Amino acid sequence: MKTLMTLLAGSLTLAATSPALAMSKNEPRFTRVTVDQLEARDSDEGTVMAWEASGWHGGDLNKLYFSTEGERLMDPEHDDEDAGTEGAETRLAWNRAFAPFWDWQLGVRRDWQPDDPNRDWASIGVQGVAPYLFEVDANLFVGEDGLTNLRVEAEYELLLTQKLVLVPEIEANFYGKEDKELGIGNGLTDIEAGLRLRYEIRREIAPYIGVNWEKQYGDTADMTRAAGGKTEEGTVVAGIRFWF
Repeated sequence: MKTLMTLLAGSLTLAATSPALAMSKNEPRFTRVTVDQLEARDSDEGTVMAWEASGWHGGDLNKLYFSTEGERLMDPEHDDEDAGTEGAETRLAWNRAFAPFWDWQLGVRRDWQPDDPNRDWASIGVQGVAPYLFEVDANLFVGEDGLTNLRVEAEYELLLTQKLVLVPEIEANFYGKEDKELGIGNGLTDIEAGLRLRYEIRREIAPYIGVNWEKQYGDTADMTRAAGGKTEEGTVVAGIRFWF
């Protein structure tokens, strides 16, 4: 895996320095950071703080892209020792436009788990705006021992008024083979869906409320049940979205 990560790092470096791929020196460069979700979830285990954020630096053609997401148990119902980060991931990628409103990405991902070793993945994917203004993000991750993860996400923004925006979104994960250490089976492993209503005080800042639903499937659900965990959960959420 180290060899794979080294090759990817070399590819990213080559892409950044190659005249054929790099941004023109005359192309304006910008930086943007978007915290799409920073929210509290009222779960059965207690109050969970969840986040999802991304950022980029570059021009219209080439960008350096970064994203992070995760969950942290802030107020456990039963045992204070259970408080802490439940899981998180970060991604770093080179992002290149190949069509109007569409980019492809090449990069790496790291999973951070409190009780397990960190895991590294190579990634390739596309993101953009599909017909009817659906925002789509699809990524294939390749990990150690041939483990693969296909993740597909879709989101839509429905403007109810100039200030109120209703945002349905869905994410599905598929794995190429089971990994008992991770507690996942092959095929469709989980789906997460949400519906959030935000009020844009300004375009850059918007508090919101909503609901979030998660469900596991197949062998993944069986492993979770065997470990005494829940395979389905719905939560009420409240948070804030902002960008700069």
